[in-house]
Amino acid sequence: MENTSTAKPYPWLKQYPQGMPAEINPDAYPSLVELIDEGCQRFADKGAYANMDKVLTFGEIDTLSGHFASYLQNVLKLQKGDRVAIQMPNLLQYPVAIFGILRAGLVVVNTNPLYTPREMQHQFKDSGAKAIVILANFASNLEKIIDQTDIKHVILTNVGDLLGFPKKLIVNAVVKYVKKLIPAYHLPQAVSLSDALSKGSRQPLQKVQVAGSDMAFVQYTGGTTGVSKGAVLTHRNIVANTEAGSKWMQIDLMGVEQCVIIAPLPLYHIYALTVNAMLALKSGCLNVLITNPRDMNAFVDELKKYKFNMFVSLNTLYNGLVNNSRITEVDFTNLKIASAGGMALQSSVAERWKKLTGITISEGYGLSETSPILTSNPCDGTARLGTIGLPLPSTELKIMQEDGTEAPMGMPGEIWAKGPQVFPGYYNRPDETAKVMEGEYFKTGDIGVMDEDGFFRIVDRKKDMILVSGFNVYPNEIEDVIARCPGVLEVACIGVPDDKSSEAVKIFVVKKDPNLTADDILNYSKEQLTNYKRPRHIEFRTELPKSNVGKILRRPLRDEELAKLNKK
Repeated sequence: MENTSTAKPYPWLKQYPQGMPAEINPDAYPSLVELIDEGCQRFADKGAYANMDKVLTFGEIDTLSGHFASYLQNVLKLQKGDRVAIQMPNLLQYPVAIFGILRAGLVVVNTNPLYTPREMQHQFKDSGAKAIVILANFASNLEKIIDQTDIKHVILTNVGDLLGFPKKLIVNAVVKYVKKLIPAYHLPQAVSLSDALSKGSRQPLQKVQVAGSDMAFVQYTGGTTGVSKGAVLTHRNIVANTEAGSKWMQIDLMGVEQCVIIAPLPLYHIYALTVNAMLALKSGCLNVLITNPRDMNAFVDELKKYKFNMFVSLNTLYNGLVNNSRITEVDFTNLKIASAGGMALQSSVAERWKKLTGITISEGYGLSETSPILTSNPCDGTARLGTIGLPLPSTELKIMQEDGTEAPMGMPGEIWAKGPQVFPGYYNRPDETAKVMEGEYFKTGDIGVMDEDGFFRIVDRKKDMILVSGFNVYPNEIEDVIARCPGVLEVACIGVPDDKSSEAVKIFVVKKDPNLTADDILNYSKEQLTNYKRPRHIEFRTELPKSNVGKILRRPLRDEELAKLNKK
């Protein structure tokens, strides 16, 4: 049976009398520069970004990013296509840097601020970045490796730089002298962001002709499956995903004066980059930037300040919030959309969120290589828990078997995707690009299933699948089940070698109830899982390895197990 799902009308999306548009125009803007110009001018008087009680309007973002673009262009003499790295958490400086780099005709290299010097060196050298905008907190790491990169220009910023007087001075003093969060560094070539903006303001910004096919971002994959690779995302890729996301979410039809979005995911994450930077710009939304979402109490305090309408996050953060004793202090009555991506949404977390807020989380799916959104559940309350929803407009997905044929309906296989948001390839890695492209289709490496209505489910990552006595076991399923066990806070599942069954299921558990035992989990799993899927090994941890955005990482756990075997 044909098992290709293409964009088609979805009549349950009530906003559309004729159903969801099947296609979008990926050339609606010649480049992201026109999108930035339009949004900043159209919504000039509206708040664009809020952080630490300071709000910058779209007009102010327009002015500041223009000054920064002028500095890059006129003072640093960077040329169209040169790469500029950004390394900082969610601060007001981030959108200024992103929009400024793009307006100067340059390419953004988003960088995780939690990277080690080794990881920084790889990414900076691989991308050929010539300049960097970096938070002073991480400057000491940059000092260690800058000589091994092509970076010639360093623009330093401090946490409070755009908070205004006197808060700027207070915050920066606390960070540096009280909390001592800025290790000593020596970067004599560095200039402050404030000086860069000042110098840029004195010279006019020259309009750069940027095409849709030009590079906009070199977006590095997390590196959880090997050496981190830079996905080239063009202006057209991001415009296409912005247009599709806008059609899907229909923020303009929310019935609110201005949509307020909570943004705990860092802007260097591809999901937040597209939704919180570009889609929000197109719709004139106010983004509340959460600098450190892992501090749950501070996170709750921020939520209490706003009547927010939209929440963009991932499973780990939703789980942290519903387990926080103070979450009932937050007013969720204005919330209309809650979306999740980046990792599998566990049903137990989704159910608790629905009970807490009355809103069903709309889980979506995508990758850095797809700008990122490929599918999403409807945002009108009809989301199907346990699925990643339907393909966005102009997006096609199909399920492929190992032999290169399409899987029968309801059978698992690798998800292949086609659409205008699919990247042209990895930066300077034609060999790696060839491995993941089959014509126009991108081979995601994820195992999925499509049902009769066109909804997709992710079974697991191809490389994470566990083979137990010839049976396929998918860690996502095990984690989803064990997460429901009373007393479990977090869980990760991997396969470990086993003499009898090739592999066995091992889980790592963080307790919510200190009295929880391995026998409790085993007894629970007997009721929920067939024999070969049940965990044979259970290890309790105080915490699990996570990415910078809180995604639980299985690879470090597998590496630990492998190291144990090698020692025997």
